[in-house]
Amino acid sequence: MLKQDVNEMLTQTGPATPMGDMFRQYWLPALLADELPEPGCPPVRVKLLSERMIAFRDSDGKLGLIDEFCAHRGASLWFGNNEQAAEGPGLRCAYHGWKYATDGSCVEVPSEPENSAFCTKVKLTAYPLVQVGDILWTYMGDPDKQPPLPEYEFARVPSDQTFTSKRWQECNWLQALEGGIDSSHVSWLHSGGLKSDPLFKGSKGNQYNLNDMRPYFEVVEADGGLLVGVRRNAEEDSYYWRITPWVMPAFTIVPPRADHPVHGHFWVPIDDENCWVFSFDYQPVRALTESEVEHMRAGMGVHNEYEPGTYRPLQNKDNDYLMDRDAQRSGETFSGIKGIAMQDASLQESMGPIVDRTKERLVSADSGIIKARRKLQQAAIALRDEGRTPPGVDPAHQRVRSVAVVLPKDASFAEECREALTAVPGTAHTTV
Repeated sequence: MLKQDVNEMLTQTGPATPMGDMFRQYWLPALLADELPEPGCPPVRVKLLSERMIAFRDSDGKLGLIDEFCAHRGASLWFGNNEQAAEGPGLRCAYHGWKYATDGSCVEVPSEPENSAFCTKVKLTAYPLVQVGDILWTYMGDPDKQPPLPEYEFARVPSDQTFTSKRWQECNWLQALEGGIDSSHVSWLHSGGLKSDPLFKGSKGNQYNLNDMRPYFEVVEADGGLLVGVRRNAEEDSYYWRITPWVMPAFTIVPPRADHPVHGHFWVPIDDENCWVFSFDYQPVRALTESEVEHMRAGMGVHNEYEPGTYRPLQNKDNDYLMDRDAQRSGETFSGIKGIAMQDASLQESMGPIVDRTKERLVSADSGIIKARRKLQQAAIALRDEGRTPPGVDPAHQRVRSVAVVLPKDASFAEECREALTAVPGTAHTTV
């Protein structure tokens, strides 16, 4: 269990909170690139770390992420006109016509005299917005400490080798992340998907998952976070290992299955009771097939279906996640919920917006979660008290891979898989 004050520290990410300050040391996924598809397209509302903002791509193609509310009288700039080149680039407030550039500076106040310098004194909070891969990333911290751009492999391979989706999850970021660190639930909650999901089925590793329901966890420190090794019985003289890297604060990459694309997640706080889940699939050495991408768009694997016109899952708490008791009874799905992504989300949201960790009874299979919480707490305190840069900011910490491998029983996964756990462009994953 956690003490209440520690639970509050880890789950509160707004401005001037220890964990919020720590998140602001990193480049974070803000939007999918296709949400701002072309110069002059409509602006998009963005909420991250409890801050409400507007993202837009001006008529010159420049990206901006600025305070949502006009400095005049607080009207939302979502209603604004993203003006075309003839008028000069910028987002003009629909209420009184104040106009803003992508850096938040006010470039025109129509009601002021022509020779007035008033607008030069007005500037909204603004953050950089940069495309890397198919994601638009932002850095919300001190500009003087802005780190290099992200180096996660899924965002650096050619565009035909990667696919990313996002969904709104209605719970705190930490309980969602902890589901990504916890491998022990796979043999139960996702047992049906291992047999039937087109992006999972067919791997020899699935048999090991389903045949051994008592995995052994070994968690090893890494420069950027942790390596969560999970061991199951394989043949008589060997173990099946699945090794999940967690890079602070909120990135995990799931061990591969056969030649299927490798997937993972970023959990980004919207506020203290909601988060964005950016879910990716990629291949380091080949293009994704049309069939694979079709399955991803259809909500298979780690992706999901949507309520039309939104990023809210079609299966959500208002419709009991379209629970199917017949499918549960027959064993088609263990929980009665369709799809691996929503099987996870439904149970994580069922804990409430912020789970009360003072009531937990943790076991040995929770060792990865326990160490991740401790590492988050220590890093947040070190940043607050000493100004120490947290793990995961350095791009070298982000060049990691997950591994699925069968090893002799006397082998150390940390030693045997050292090279396989490092992303090397143009080489295949180690998989079973």
